[in-house]
Amino acid sequence: MKSEREQKLIEQAYAEVEKYETLVNRDRYRLRYHLMPPVGLMNDPNGLIDWHGTYHVFYQWMPFRTGHGAKFWGHYTSPDLVHWQAAPIALAPSEWYDKDGCYSGSAISCDGKLVLFYTGNVKDEQGNRQTYQCMAVSEDGIHFTKKGVVITLPDGYTAHFRDPKVWRYQGHWYMILGAQSESGDGKAVLFRSADLCHWEHLGPIAGGNMNGLGPFGYMWECPDLFPLDGQDVLIVCPQGLKPDGMRYQNVYQSGYFVGRFDYERAEFLHGTFEELDRGFEFYAPQTMLDRNGRRILIGWMGVPDQDEDRQPTVSHRWVHALTLPRELRLTGGKLRQTPVEELKQLRKQKVAYPSATVVNELRSWPGLEGDAIELRLDNIELFGSMMEIYFRHAARLVYNSDEGVLTLERKSFVNGLTEKRQCRLPRLRSLHVFLDTSSIELFVNDGEETFTARFFPHPDDQTILFGTHGHLHMDIEKWDLLR
Repeated sequence: MKSEREQKLIEQAYAEVEKYETLVNRDRYRLRYHLMPPVGLMNDPNGLIDWHGTYHVFYQWMPFRTGHGAKFWGHYTSPDLVHWQAAPIALAPSEWYDKDGCYSGSAISCDGKLVLFYTGNVKDEQGNRQTYQCMAVSEDGIHFTKKGVVITLPDGYTAHFRDPKVWRYQGHWYMILGAQSESGDGKAVLFRSADLCHWEHLGPIAGGNMNGLGPFGYMWECPDLFPLDGQDVLIVCPQGLKPDGMRYQNVYQSGYFVGRFDYERAEFLHGTFEELDRGFEFYAPQTMLDRNGRRILIGWMGVPDQDEDRQPTVSHRWVHALTLPRELRLTGGKLRQTPVEELKQLRKQKVAYPSATVVNELRSWPGLEGDAIELRLDNIELFGSMMEIYFRHAARLVYNSDEGVLTLERKSFVNGLTEKRQCRLPRLRSLHVFLDTSSIELFVNDGEETFTARFFPHPDDQTILFGTHGHLHMDIEKWDLLR
């Protein structure tokens, strides 16, 4: 049962959806096959789980404006990771322990129930923060009852202590949280429980000035620890990293460490930090293990404090979206991300150009244009110094083979100037592009690198152009995508 206060907040949120439905849906930048908020601001994906034959994605949601605030948990469900349906609002910020936001968290299955863990955010009149780790339970996966606080803030940390990710291992439950130590270091902190209600604090397993890492940001958000292909992976979002060459160009970062986690010692020995995505908008990813044994990741197509209020969709009363679901694999100590196979269900009207050639020119092919398409370039062979692809005259992908650098450029939605994100790439072999009305997701060399970004071309411009300095050969396949 939900409290009277929670029911009232949920009713107010639905009223907001109804009030702005026409305005939101009139926006030509609404995406065709990505998850978006019905109104207001969407951020972190939460509670990813494959439960009783249904995929669940919850998300941070502010329905009353396109800025941050006291977050709800919105909810989508799907039988196949492709066709999604809006489910009833799962959580609203209604109780003393979460009145200023039901912040991010995760979902698990226990005794036939779907159990959510989330951070309750509380602020006093002076803006001082308190934080609580909370639990909610559902019998049907749709209607949730809050059970209250299960963990209060332990000694040694500030109130920036949030985003519980919970899993089971050899008879115990484990919870990892993002934290800031009192000394100002970002940390990933571990707890253990036998019953989900009583939790033992095991301490930090990774963070700044640990494991030989040195200082590494002032706060770590959204940690996720899981086994993959014989090793352990810790995904985390450090805040406070300074730009370093091509790396760390966004306001906040999202990346991972690969290593070995010792459950007996609660110790994680790991290698270097690697960014998950090289694009402009990618943050707060979460993973789940699905019915087929795959490790599936979904991220937020946004970054906090990165000109969110300047995105063009704000005038239509909504902002942000989630990425496509991606399967993770670990190859040579590096995470590879590839779009899940189920997305092929979206394909319509295939166009193919085997052995396509571009020679010192800028050209296009009939049928490759579109604003919601999938594009594959395979067997790429470049005999020359540079190739480029223009997407709707608002984004450009450039590969410089002499320097071994891949660059994604776009027109800034803040000032209209060209901005870029880059990575080192010794050789370009393939590109897998998912283009939506106002987003692009690039999977390079079968997921060796990814670039995720929002961009806002003229809605009537569907042009895709290919250019080279030299000779370019490739096999091209393109599909229109329709959900």
